[in-house]
Amino acid sequence: MTVTGYLCDKILYINLSGEMDECSAQTARAKCDSLIEENASAQKIVINLSGVAFMDSTGIGFLIGRYKKASKLSVPLYIQNPDFAADKILNLSGIYSLIPKAE
Repeated sequence: MTVTGYLCDKILYINLSGEMDECSAQTARAKCDSLIEENASAQKIVINLSGVAFMDSTGIGFLIGRYKKASKLSVPLYIQNPDFAADKILNLSGIYSLIPKAE
């Protein structure tokens, strides 16, 4: 799992690519948390999932954890570009009621 991020117009964009599973989640969590903490002044966080080739229930836990971290900073979090399979898992989990899709 590769995690990159950048701040643009007070929006923190976090791009994930690779497979989101139990093996990769710990490193991705640490990198995302670091990006969120370093950019605490962001007005919004967008997690781009377009590069995620596989995601299981670990991905849901990962996203909920980042949601909680962003909520503590009073920064809204959004999900962007999940592929069909990830979108289906996220929809079934009800995560979009906490973390909406970015337009």
